[in-house]
Amino acid sequence: MFLENRQNNRNKRHGWIEVICGSMFSGKTEELLRRLRRARIARQNVEIFKPLVDRRYSEEEVVSHDANSIRCTPVESSGNILLLSGNTDVIGIDEAQFFDNGLVDVCNTLAGQGIRVIIAGLDMDFKGKPFGPMPGLMACAEYVTKVHAICMQCGDLAHFSYRFKASDRLVEVGAAESYEAVCRNCYHQLNRSK
Repeated sequence: MFLENRQNNRNKRHGWIEVICGSMFSGKTEELLRRLRRARIARQNVEIFKPLVDRRYSEEEVVSHDANSIRCTPVESSGNILLLSGNTDVIGIDEAQFFDNGLVDVCNTLAGQGIRVIIAGLDMDFKGKPFGPMPGLMACAEYVTKVHAICMQCGDLAHFSYRFKASDRLVEVGAAESYEAVCRNCYHQLNRSK
């Protein structure tokens, strides 16, 4: 009876998309984990995905910089999320900027099926440009939360991810050994001094 009621409620429910974005070290993954844990407390079926390329802290967990974690399924492309979503009420996606642009259509399809989709990712790359599918996701999301770090240079609010490790590659998975969060002013000063 319980499962039948849950399925009936799911068929009546409307899905939506939530995006959590910001710079490195701003608490995006921490906020994603908080929302997913609350959904589990509400006894909702939750699935979590991350791109296969993100192996910084764990291959099969989404891990925040504060070492909080939750089990996930690493996938190679956004299309795999549709294949693996199953009987799910809530889907979490971390490091969305590393996915292909098909992620926008995948998330819209899932939301259209009555699923709550929660996405976390960098809104800008290290060059200060919109990153991967994030602009498209923010445009079609019902809710967008922009979180900020603290500038490692001056202490103001930071929303840029400055890469001090020498590399021109757009995708360079790393953490504190390669990046720091900085404000707009410090970001431009640091780039001028290179």
